[in-house]
Amino acid sequence: MDESEQASYRFEWKDLGDIHLGRPNLGQNVPVLVYRLLQYTFQEALISEVGAETANKIFVDAGRIAGSSFCKNMLDLSLGFDEFVAKLQKVLKELSIGVLRIEKADSVSGEYTVTIAEDLDCSGLPFSDEVVCQYDEGFLAGVFETYTGKPFTVKEVDCWASGGRVCRFDVRRTGRNQ
Repeated sequence: MDESEQASYRFEWKDLGDIHLGRPNLGQNVPVLVYRLLQYTFQEALISEVGAETANKIFVDAGRIAGSSFCKNMLDLSLGFDEFVAKLQKVLKELSIGVLRIEKADSVSGEYTVTIAEDLDCSGLPFSDEVVCQYDEGFLAGVFETYTGKPFTVKEVDCWASGGRVCRFDVRRTGRNQ
């Protein structure tokens, strides 16, 4: 890819490749340690280049792209809300991403409270007195936006790293078309 192609790159699901063809012996699973090594070293590099605020925004933006693409390619957008959430829960658990639960759902106001237990990004991290799941914020926003066709803002309010035993997210529909 030359520089102009890199500048205009847009992720597509096909970019993930044929994992079964490319990894016939090792398969598609990797340890959480490897995922976190990639995530947290990217975070350090980004923070050193652009600062923490911009780095966190980039992680949210990347999560949003991933959540939207995941939703389009792994879930059935024609399902009713309860069935959609059940499928989302099943797929997230099967892929060892986390155990999702909806604590509160108000489709009229577009306000939800979502928890993820055994979160891939942070469960088991040492206590740091801060929430660290910016990628998850974006991922959940991307899923909700793609499913509903409306914009969402997601904010983590509890995290394993901040002393919680689940990650808790406030999910809010935003914009004029609420």
